Amino acid sequence: MPGTGADRCVTKEDYVLSITADAASAADQGVQTSAPVMNASSEAQLERILSSLSEDKAEEIVEIDLRGKTAIGDFMVICSGRSSRQVTAISEKLADRLKQDLGVLAKIEGKDTGDWVLIDTGDVIVHVFRPEVREFYQLEKMWLPGPQAAALQS
Repeated sequence: MPGTGADRCVTKEDYVLSITADAASAADQGVQTSAPVMNASSEAQLERILSSLSEDKAEEIVEIDLRGKTAIGDFMVICSGRSSRQVTAISEKLADRLKQDLGVLAKIEGKDTGDWVLIDTGDVIVHVFRPEVREFYQLEKMWLPGPQAAALQS
């Protein structure tokens, strides 16, 4: 008989149905299932990000409010690490802390080289640079209002 036993092809619908059946079975048995809270506000994310960066000795931390300026996120944080190794470590620890403390899964780009790592939570974008790379790109100049950007340069 086709479609039975080991030769049966598992479809997406089969997978969804098995998860639904497992959840229903657990509910019938009184087992409580919980998932991480995925609705941490952008302000809560920002607060945890700033504390994590501070704990890991990130330097020259700049917070930029993007609300009303762009749809890419609510906040941007730019900071530096003293070396490629520190930049990578700051980024990895930040992503782990966001996941553990807030249930927020962050996307990370650039971790392999450690010159410029971008961590994106959807609401907050974090750039961790080596100082030379940060000076070259000058993201603060692009996103901060004129007087604030000028104050950072001096």
